[in-house]
Amino acid sequence: MIHERPAADAARSCGTGLLTSPLVTEMIYVGNAGADAPANRGWLLGHFKPADDARHSDEVEIKWAVHAQGERRADWVVSEQRSALILLVSGRFRIDMPGRSVVLAEQGDYVVFHGVGHSWEAEDASVVVAVRWPSIPGYAVSEEARS
Repeated sequence: MIHERPAADAARSCGTGLLTSPLVTEMIYVGNAGADAPANRGWLLGHFKPADDARHSDEVEIKWAVHAQGERRADWVVSEQRSALILLVSGRFRIDMPGRSVVLAEQGDYVVFHGVGHSWEAEDASVVVAVRWPSIPGYAVSEEARS
């Protein structure tokens, strides 16, 4: 559960006496990944959020992904231009790349790759955080492939 303090209380507690400006507070978003993630197939931050949303970014995308055992990506990502970091929160999660597979098995295990086509499968029920950069339109799995 997130607990927020009014800006005046936060400023007093750090001893600055400064108050947060309205401009700054308009670009702050406080949420819960589990609650927010389903709205965009797990993606919390990226180019796909409205420009006036604090979660809009052309530089990076962040995903909170909860996968059932046996769930897998419908299609391989091909012609990949982005970099990615996949971090295991819980479970057992495999990332398949040409000529190599990586299994994330312990909390905190992660893999980083740059411009590499890939797919994945949750070997056990898993929670992962994915970070991709830059945020480029056009990589979503098609609705046909998902069904």
